[in-house]
Amino acid sequence: MPERSLSPDDGRPRWLSPAELKTWHQVTLLLYKLPTALEAQLQRDAKLSVVEYYVLAGLSEQPDRRMRMSELAVLANAELSRLSHLMSRLEKRGFVRREPDPTNGRYTHAILTDAGYTHLVEAAPGHVERVRHLVYDILDPSELHALGAAAQKIIDRIESTEQDDCTRKGITAQYRSELKAEQAVGGGAGA
Repeated sequence: MPERSLSPDDGRPRWLSPAELKTWHQVTLLLYKLPTALEAQLQRDAKLSVVEYYVLAGLSEQPDRRMRMSELAVLANAELSRLSHLMSRLEKRGFVRREPDPTNGRYTHAILTDAGYTHLVEAAPGHVERVRHLVYDILDPSELHALGAAAQKIIDRIESTEQDDCTRKGITAQYRSELKAEQAVGGGAGA
């Protein structure tokens, strides 16, 4: 059962104050609107979703533009089954291909093709301009620093909580990753 935030005084839930609730509404609206705005630009200009763009970008930054599907799933924050469907769409467009990992046949490598890299290079300037327009151009350096620091604190808390949850359940990160990989391919090879 998930932990509830309780008041140390009387054990009641710690409801958000009006100011906290206002901030929370702003954060949730940002989490909805920013990806939607980025997606609209990428769809219009490059016929890519945000996740597809970041998968291609993530692959472009790897040695030989390749990585294991299980590692790419972590980078894309996607379950392996969802990533597999996404990769199928990108393969049909000639942007990626999949091959067995030569060092361990239980895993599959995602590989960015030359066509995928070219498409990414063509899409990147418009995407970066949209990010600049929506975020960087309206925040001063101290606001950008505060935004980055706050985002990192939240990311660290999420990751710590996920790790704590796994520890309480007796699941190591490696085992959890392998379990997800097995579940995504029906217990066989593939992630």
